[in-house]
Amino acid sequence: MRSGAPRSGCATSPHPSGSPKVEPERLFTAVLFCLLDGLTRPPHPANFPAGLGSTEIMKRTIFGVAAALALAASAPCAHAQSFINVLTGGTSGVYYPLGVAIGKIYGDKIPNVKTQVQATKASVENLILLQQGRGELAFTLGDSLKAAWDGDEEAGFKTKLDKLRTIGAIYPNYIQIVATTESGIKTLADLKAKSLSVGAPKSGTELNSRAILSAAGMSYKDLGKVEYLPFAESVDLMKNRQLGATLQSAGLGVASLKDLSTSSPITVVSVPKETVDKIGPPFIAATIPANTYTGQDKDVPTAAVVNYLVTSSAVSDDLAYQMTKLVYESLPELQNAHAAGKEIKLETAATGSPVPLHPGAIRYYKEKGLIK
Repeated sequence: MRSGAPRSGCATSPHPSGSPKVEPERLFTAVLFCLLDGLTRPPHPANFPAGLGSTEIMKRTIFGVAAALALAASAPCAHAQSFINVLTGGTSGVYYPLGVAIGKIYGDKIPNVKTQVQATKASVENLILLQQGRGELAFTLGDSLKAAWDGDEEAGFKTKLDKLRTIGAIYPNYIQIVATTESGIKTLADLKAKSLSVGAPKSGTELNSRAILSAAGMSYKDLGKVEYLPFAESVDLMKNRQLGATLQSAGLGVASLKDLSTSSPITVVSVPKETVDKIGPPFIAATIPANTYTGQDKDVPTAAVVNYLVTSSAVSDDLAYQMTKLVYESLPELQNAHAAGKEIKLETAATGSPVPLHPGAIRYYKEKGLIK
């Protein structure tokens, strides 16, 4: 069975009493064998009341076995097991540690559920995997989510991904452009003819990079060199003086950037509000607070875009309800997993999604009074 596929069915496992339970499939097979055996072997008259003819005995035999067969076929799988594959991003980003925390919460608190956390190239890949039925929960940027719903081929979506359903809005991604001081890059304009890592190809970060550069009047052609690398690999090149700057779209306090700032002098490049306004929604003006990274002693203006947790229409309403409820009622655990968890608010969870909410999520938000 492939990784990430929704799974259900009864595996042989002990009841609370310790006695093994019988799989319905095995019971069905056993009864079918009995039926065939009964039809091919004459029934013993001693097992039936005296006076019954052979025809009546055969009728009762067939009726009894058929009834047992029907019972086996309709036996509910009382311990059906679901599978939740959580699609995240690179291990050095924010999606991954939050995804690990959510996976643990689901595994601990949803009965008969197994979870897996999968590192990916993030937003675009996550949404494609959801559409293909290869995941049950995914992290994504809002602009990538809209592009997927619209079937924006330039953004990496060949067709409309119509199975996507939103669980809820989470924290904003901040556009964090960080350069080595040695590179001399202090402004967006300084990126011209310099080397920049823009994120993995067709990732949410890479789409953000295109949008920011375009609003600043530039394209990849204006850069000296473009690297399509995940966060950690970008930082490794910067440490080795092989890369001038990296654009990372993530929650504040990215592990890779913290690592860089403690080993090399850095400059956090601002994205002016007028540049953000040129892009428009879903981007908004934001601020990277002073001291987010070592050596950053001032607030830095930048852009931000909201992240979402997304599932598939193939996920049941009940499971989606539990998935939604446990995210927004386990915020302390998410805050412990990463600082970005502090920006996840129930009050804004049901707002702004370019994709319909899953019915299971709607049920939870109605209970909390967020949706009428």
